[in-house]
Amino acid sequence: MRGLIEGEYRSVFHGRSMDFDDLRPYVPGDEYKDIDWKATARHGSPLIKRYIAARKHTLVLVVDTGRDMAALAESGESKRDIAILAAGTIGYLAIRHGDLVALVSGTDADTDFMPGAVAESHLERILQRIHSRTTLDGDASNLAAQLEYVSRVVRRRRIVVVIGDDRALDEREQKVVRRLAAQHEMLWLSIGDADLMREDWARRDMYDVADSSAVPTFLRENPRLRAAFEQSVVATAERTDELFDGLSISSKRLTSLDSVIPGIFRLLEAHKHARR
Repeated sequence: MRGLIEGEYRSVFHGRSMDFDDLRPYVPGDEYKDIDWKATARHGSPLIKRYIAARKHTLVLVVDTGRDMAALAESGESKRDIAILAAGTIGYLAIRHGDLVALVSGTDADTDFMPGAVAESHLERILQRIHSRTTLDGDASNLAAQLEYVSRVVRRRRIVVVIGDDRALDEREQKVVRRLAAQHEMLWLSIGDADLMREDWARRDMYDVADSSAVPTFLRENPRLRAAFEQSVVATAERTDELFDGLSISSKRLTSLDSVIPGIFRLLEAHKHARR
């Protein structure tokens, strides 16, 4: 599996540079995805986008480290642990291919930036930062603040991988995501919420991480609420997929630690075939 995802990473991000140079006429054998359709319409014949050669890319991990990410995932495992494994896997792939890895993380209270570097020790510090900042007694999540930081500070075109909670994006987040998608190459990993009405959790005390309030057992056992929860999960996924598809952002929903490696493989595979 490691060989497969390394191959996918190379084919996606090392097939060409990220920085646009100029246009030239299309010749047989060129990739269709490199055709500039707007320029082609104006010119009257196909034109290909050419890119400046670059040896290294910069991968920017944008990770929500608010207390929402310290909650349980769909599998019952910690969302934080799943986020760390996902960030570590993608960061490892980047470093193996000589790319720099940077981190933007934070909460509602602040946003933290770790500049890019090419070293496994640097990646280890990134993962330790995610681990130490994501706690149940930490500040509330505010992914929009971290996305706005990237939009404001990261000017050159980068590979931006967002790792966050599984929920519908609000209007503020959608606005900044649209801006980032036009500026950077974006991929998105969301971590599925726990189903608090699972039968095997019936005897466990459950709390809302937002305010530590208890979730009563009689509510968790209500069949109408279970149906509403399941409908909400499906509706959220559909709205998110529609938004990301429209912006050419490849995305994948992770539900457990076991889903991380195959999930990243499918994410990269889908991104390779997406029209960018």
